[in-house]
Amino acid sequence: MAVKIRLKRMGSNKAPFYRVVVANSRAPRDGRFIEEIGTYNPLVNPVEFKVNEDKALKWMLDGAKPSDTVRNLFSKAGLMEKLHNAKNVK
Repeated sequence: MAVKIRLKRMGSNKAPFYRVVVANSRAPRDGRFIEEIGTYNPLVNPVEFKVNEDKALKWMLDGAKPSDTVRNLFSKAGLMEKLHNAKNVK
């Protein structure tokens, strides 16, 4: 089973709000997921991005692959650097 960290779209038409979820790669975008680890709101200024860093790092160390968009958000939040540092410690 391939596990992905990706965005699940919520909100109404023209007012998107996203949840950052860990899901099976074969599950639909807004379908079943394993765990919710954060939120992303692109409409406010500045953009609001909240994530449980401990859970995100745990999932990535266990092999979950972030989607391209989530990887960019994690990079801006400094999470990818923490991941690389955690991998170098082991």
